[in-house]
Amino acid sequence: MEEIQSQSENYRSSSSSASSPASRVPSSNFFYLRKQGALRQPISFEDSPDWEDNTDVEVRVEEGGGDSINTATTPVSPSLSKLNSGSMPSPPLPEGAVVARKIAGATIVWKDLTVTIKGKRKYSDRVVKSSNGYALPGTMTVIMGPGKSGKSTLLRALAGRLDDSAKTYGEVFVNGAKSSLQYGSYGFVERKNTLIGSLTVREFLYYSALLQLPGFFYQKKSVVEDAIHAMSLGDYANKLIGGHCYMKGLPSGERRRVSIARELVMRPQALFIDEPLYHLDSVSALLMMVTLKKLASTGCTLIFTIYQSSTEVFGLYDRICLLSNGNTLFFGETLACLQHFSNAGFPCPIMQSPSDHFLRAINTDFDRIITMCKTWQDDNGDFSNVNMDTAVAIRTLEETYRSSADAAAVETMIHRLTEREGPSLKSKGKASSATRIAVLTWRSLLIMSREWKYYWLRLILCMLLALCVGTAFSGLGHSLSSVGTRVAAIFVFVSFASLLSIVGVPAQLKEVKVYACEDSNQHSGGIVFLMGQILASFPFLFLISISSSLVFYFLVGLRNDFSFMMYFVLNFFMCLLVNEGLVLVVATILQDIFWSISTLIFIHVVMMLSAGYFRIRSALPGPVWMYPVSYVAFHTYSIQGLLENEYDGTSFAVGQVRTITGYQALHNVYDVSPDVNSKWRNLLILSLMALGYRVLVFLLLHFCVKKNSYLFRFVCCRLRMNE
Repeated sequence: MEEIQSQSENYRSSSSSASSPASRVPSSNFFYLRKQGALRQPISFEDSPDWEDNTDVEVRVEEGGGDSINTATTPVSPSLSKLNSGSMPSPPLPEGAVVARKIAGATIVWKDLTVTIKGKRKYSDRVVKSSNGYALPGTMTVIMGPGKSGKSTLLRALAGRLDDSAKTYGEVFVNGAKSSLQYGSYGFVERKNTLIGSLTVREFLYYSALLQLPGFFYQKKSVVEDAIHAMSLGDYANKLIGGHCYMKGLPSGERRRVSIARELVMRPQALFIDEPLYHLDSVSALLMMVTLKKLASTGCTLIFTIYQSSTEVFGLYDRICLLSNGNTLFFGETLACLQHFSNAGFPCPIMQSPSDHFLRAINTDFDRIITMCKTWQDDNGDFSNVNMDTAVAIRTLEETYRSSADAAAVETMIHRLTEREGPSLKSKGKASSATRIAVLTWRSLLIMSREWKYYWLRLILCMLLALCVGTAFSGLGHSLSSVGTRVAAIFVFVSFASLLSIVGVPAQLKEVKVYACEDSNQHSGGIVFLMGQILASFPFLFLISISSSLVFYFLVGLRNDFSFMMYFVLNFFMCLLVNEGLVLVVATILQDIFWSISTLIFIHVVMMLSAGYFRIRSALPGPVWMYPVSYVAFHTYSIQGLLENEYDGTSFAVGQVRTITGYQALHNVYDVSPDVNSKWRNLLILSLMALGYRVLVFLLLHFCVKKNSYLFRFVCCRLRMNE
């Protein structure tokens, strides 16, 4: 304790120009301060809900048979009213704006919550250690701390979103009962935005509503409009989200709002947001928090993580849970946290943001800066007066909080909120699988029609390739000497056209990321995603196959018969479908554009070498090249089927007396089967390969989202470091 006191005195002396907030007269420039002496009082819990007396529930039915909405009104926090009286007022709503409808929030309490994740940290598996706290309806509770302090882990533990490798100890109460949050009763927003740039804001939210909610299509429009107005997106509703292959799009702040609005279409009673200010500037961050403040005023329970915030943003929080290395250094009203630091000997300087001051005191990364500063000198002496040991500050704050009236008040409040059960949160219905498949199919078709860079450009390139190969191999005739050249033409067309499919890797990768986000929120599923992706890709792939195949077919001068021509188109279509599955498999495994494209080019080159053109397949070395590469390469079956389709039933004259069949003429150049039905067998194999790749994608998607495979997580984690 002597060491702690000495370090505290050193820090107090180094901040001689700063005074405790409690000892200064509140200024309008620092609106997070209370009246003089107010911070000396313990935390007030007058805003706690009382299930019987303080909750007024109304039932209002929407027009058109919509869902009934419960209206919960909770008293306003006294400290919050003081805060708003001296802070920047919320901007007025524009004329004609729709006022957000009231909802019944959820009271969430966590008691002695401990989360362990094996291998997460070198020195301990406990990421969150005996945390206590609560979140009330109509309030914003922020979990703050430096990097790797356990903020996101605690947030996911409260929402029930931890990985299977994590173990949770302690209790989580929802409205006074030990239960998990049901589907539709809460929303969870990830740190990174996963949006579809080729859709407008209204379209994106509308398709999200169709995936999440049951009922008819027309009933979703009012829900979408409510979400748009709740997040102040009215001016951007009809604009493309952007990003991806678009040069322009929504600003980062509005993109973050769209991510939150996607969860609001369910009208959740509790909303969890991981870093709502992620990659936002100061103005966008303030606008975001004002919007969330208005959302909380409707009755929703907001819990989110924050790394750092400005003074204005800090003044909008209701309660703060301060973490460092998994330990709870403080939980309570935001303003009381300033008094807690002052009591521990670390008052906030007069010109410093409270959040900056908190993180400066508990972030162990500053120890390296302290060491560097002590070795520097300037003309007036020390370069910096930073001389506080962070470990000592953390121990001081933790011990001060444990013995404070604030911690005792939190325990009292937790006991009050859990001594009896409130209204249970019911699970909302889901859209049927058939509806989800139809929605995903239509959405993918709309995306393909607008993604010119990855879809229409690919169609143009395939037609140009068919034109180039067709003109280069035109005028071959049907003599015996043209067999080898015709084989080369078919090989080049199939191989290079399949190679062009790599252009669609970014689009496929984006589809996988969108699926991962939607599946984690139970908006989609593996089978639903694959069915929608296959059905949506059919028209586009068939358009590519029939346009490029016909150009190549007539320029090269293949057999002039409709049935043979349609087999050529169908064979090439199945070849593209198999290759699309291969691209999806690689993109799902690697989840990185550079590595996915590089890997696919290598795989295609290996398959070309083993397809039987450069060397007859029967002459390939048995290990590796013959078995299994030549049997795995879809080029083998596609080219063999096309050649059998071209030369089956034909004959060539050798001299004036002898003739040979098309099979005999082709057998010396390429391995084909003498069976008449062999070309249909090759087509069946291509169909089975297309199905097999989809099954493999389904398994990979399962492991990707559920994270049950250590090897898969290790590879993905290493490759994501390049992003």
